[in-house]
Amino acid sequence: MLEKTHAIVVGVGAIGRQLALQLSSVGAKNLWFIDPDTVEIENLGAQGFLESDMGKPKVGAVLEMCLALNGQVNIKISQTKFRKEFVRTMVEAAESSEDDDPSAFRYIVFSCVDDMKARKSIWTAFTDMFISEEFGFDPRALFVDSRMGSETARVLAVSSTSGVDYYPRTLFEARDGLQQSCTSKTTIYCANLAAAMIMGQFSKFLRGMMVDRDILYNIFTADMMHDSEDLV
Repeated sequence: MLEKTHAIVVGVGAIGRQLALQLSSVGAKNLWFIDPDTVEIENLGAQGFLESDMGKPKVGAVLEMCLALNGQVNIKISQTKFRKEFVRTMVEAAESSEDDDPSAFRYIVFSCVDDMKARKSIWTAFTDMFISEEFGFDPRALFVDSRMGSETARVLAVSSTSGVDYYPRTLFEARDGLQQSCTSKTTIYCANLAAAMIMGQFSKFLRGMMVDRDILYNIFTADMMHDSEDLV
């Protein structure tokens, strides 16, 4: 199943970098990393980049590390902001390059950005591609969004069986809610936790299980909130 999975990781900073490494380690075959930024000094401890990565495009630095972990992974990189046509490009490239039944493919969009406007754009691109009035939600597709504070990790997932009506309610305007998950200081250990939580939803999806639409874990208190209306 991993060989037939095609995934976009939007944002390879704190969470996205850790997610990319974990995906490569488990054998995800076809990955596309999208991020416009270069590695700065503040990204070293907080996001896990190496001193030798300084000045490199983040996507390039992450590519190098992923290939060091798994030389068989097929990785595309784009040092640019996310554009809505990227999701369709992923699907068209997959279906034009493989001979197998397209129903065997799995398409994943991982949103690892820290901006609500960007999240909305990524979600719109996903829904335009995988949700239609005629056919409903494409069961081959999964959307996962991650948010974090310094000690809180939140993961939201949407598949054909969970979250499609719930997730849009979490896309509040910046002025309408507490933004700790987007603006608090990044910590590498929380980013690793968030990436592991994402991998859990990814694994459940590939196994045909229902994903969890909303999970928030607080490292300090060891409390987990699950599908709570208080999170929306």
